[in-house]
Amino acid sequence: MSAIIILLVISLIVAGVFLVAFLYSVKQGQFDDEQSPPIRILFDDTPNSTKHQ
Repeated sequence: MSAIIILLVISLIVAGVFLVAFLYSVKQGQFDDEQSPPIRILFDDTPNSTKHQ
């Protein structure tokens, strides 16, 4: 029974770390770019390769 409690505590700590990391990234503006992802898909970054047959 004590193993379940230890695993529960560890999982809550890991979840808390991920929550803090997510809130930190939101506060720093990591997810503020709403304009470029729809436009970025329209442009091809790789040059066209021509195949010689």
